[in-house]
Amino acid sequence: MDRKIIFLDIDGTLIAAMSEPSALATAAVRGARKMGHKVFLCTGRNMAIIGDDILKIGFDGVISSAGGHVEVGEEILFDSLLPEETVQECLDVFHDHGVYCRIETREGIYMDLQMEALLKSAKPDKRNSELIRMQKEIEKGIGILPYEEYPGKGAYKICFTSTTLEAIERTKPYLEGRFAYAVHMYGNSSSCFNGEIIPKGIDKCKGMELVCRYLGADRKDTIAFGDSMNDYGMMKYAHVSVAMGNACDDLKETADIVCECVEEDGVYYELKRMGVFE
Repeated sequence: MDRKIIFLDIDGTLIAAMSEPSALATAAVRGARKMGHKVFLCTGRNMAIIGDDILKIGFDGVISSAGGHVEVGEEILFDSLLPEETVQECLDVFHDHGVYCRIETREGIYMDLQMEALLKSAKPDKRNSELIRMQKEIEKGIGILPYEEYPGKGAYKICFTSTTLEAIERTKPYLEGRFAYAVHMYGNSSSCFNGEIIPKGIDKCKGMELVCRYLGADRKDTIAFGDSMNDYGMMKYAHVSVAMGNACDDLKETADIVCECVEEDGVYYELKRMGVFE
């Protein structure tokens, strides 16, 4: 088959929340690359928390921070931080409306204490891989620092949590002109609503465009796998989009294909059906 460029979200797609990559997920990536295809991570995580257990699988590059950082091999194609003035404006808006924040930067991740408490008590919808991942990070003691230690040097991304959807909605008139809101899946009885704001013009889709341009590749050769609404842009850009069986319903409706759940190694079985590896 023609050489493909494959873009894989991490949480809820390549791996179940904060789990190690399975043997089949690893085999799928390595098998695809052995056949001459290019495989990229395309994740909301920043580089600091992708983890060596994932990177050692071997990839041709990474789109991280939901498009804020793009690299192919050893070359950085794009790296964009929100200016500190903008970060503070966003934090003020969220805090004024009782919404708690998590700031993802080059230096690390900084989080409101109230957000940590809310995450610990939350009972997430099983399709909300982002919320589950943040809970697992706290459980595993991954270095999440308190907001008071934030160095104030700009950030790639701001995530948010709230006890009500109404509070999140009240922030939108202040920010949605410049940011896209991605609110993740929640259950009917949820007491924790989470999501992120993504600067307009900087997202996973734009990262994919940069990679294709750099490689001299055509969009028709792209395949993307995802599970949550922060994958919406990459799914719309890809020539073939694949939603995981555990994906939220809205993403499944936009996808060309729905494969098995992440726990059932959907990436492996779908790439095998496509003939991407033997």
